[in-house]
Amino acid sequence: MTAVPPAASPEAFVVDGVSKVFVGATRVQALDDVSLRLSSGSFTCIVGPSGCGKSTLLRILGELETPTVGQVHNHLPAGRVPRSAFVFQEHGVFPWFTVLQNVAFGEQMASVGKREREEHARHWIGEVGLTGFESAYPHQLSGGMRQRIAIARAFATGSPSLLMDEPLGALDAQTRILMQEQLVTLWEAERKTVVLVTHAIEEALLLGDRVVVMSARPGRIKEVLDVPFGRPRSVEVEAAPEFASMRQGIWESLRDEVQASMRFS
Repeated sequence: MTAVPPAASPEAFVVDGVSKVFVGATRVQALDDVSLRLSSGSFTCIVGPSGCGKSTLLRILGELETPTVGQVHNHLPAGRVPRSAFVFQEHGVFPWFTVLQNVAFGEQMASVGKREREEHARHWIGEVGLTGFESAYPHQLSGGMRQRIAIARAFATGSPSLLMDEPLGALDAQTRILMQEQLVTLWEAERKTVVLVTHAIEEALLLGDRVVVMSARPGRIKEVLDVPFGRPRSVEVEAAPEFASMRQGIWESLRDEVQASMRFS
C-alpha cells in the first residue's frame, strides 16, 4: 500500500485573487478574483454552470495552467511522485496497456522500481474491485471498469492530492452510485486532499466536506458551504430531509448562474 506523506501545512492550497484570461481569436476571461483555502486531507467539491472556469481552476491547482493574475500557494509535500494526480471524465487509460500496466504507470514515470510499483498497483486494483483483470486491456472492459482503472492509478501514484474533473459524469446512473460509494470509501481510508468538479449537486453533497458554488463566466466564488453530514457516509444520506433542503438551496443559488451561462452559449 502506498504511504501518504505527511502534510507540510494544515492548508494544502491557498488560492489568492486568481484571475485567468485566455487570449486567442477572442479574449475569454475564465476566472475573476478567486480566493480559496483548501485544508490538507479535505474533500472539496466545486459546482457551477458550464463554462464557468471550474476545470480551469482545477488545472491551475495542478500546475497545468498559470494564473493571469494572483497566486496559488501549494503547500503539498514534494517528493519523487507528483504533488497532484488527475482523474478526468474521459478516463484517459492507455488502450495498449493492461490494467496492471495502466495502474502502475504513474509510479513508472516517477522511476519507482518495477516490483514496488506493481505491488502498489495490485493493491489498488483490489481496492477498486478489479482483481482478476490485471492482464485485461481496456477495450475488454466496461466504461465503469475503465474509470475504476483511472481512479486506482491516481491513488497508486502516492500523490498527496487528487484533482478530479467530472470523473463519474460519463457513467450510467447505477454505476455512478456504486462508484460514488467506492470513492467515498477509498478517500475515508486515505484522507488525501481531493478537489472534485461536478455538475451534480447530489454528488457534491454526498462526497464533499465543502461545496464551492461558482458563478457564470467569468467564474467567481459565489459561496462556500460546509457539508454537515457525518462520516462514514453512504448514499442513504440522500434520504435525509436536511440533504434535500441543502440540495434545493444550492440549486436556488445556481439557477440564475445557469441561465446566465446559457445566454453565452
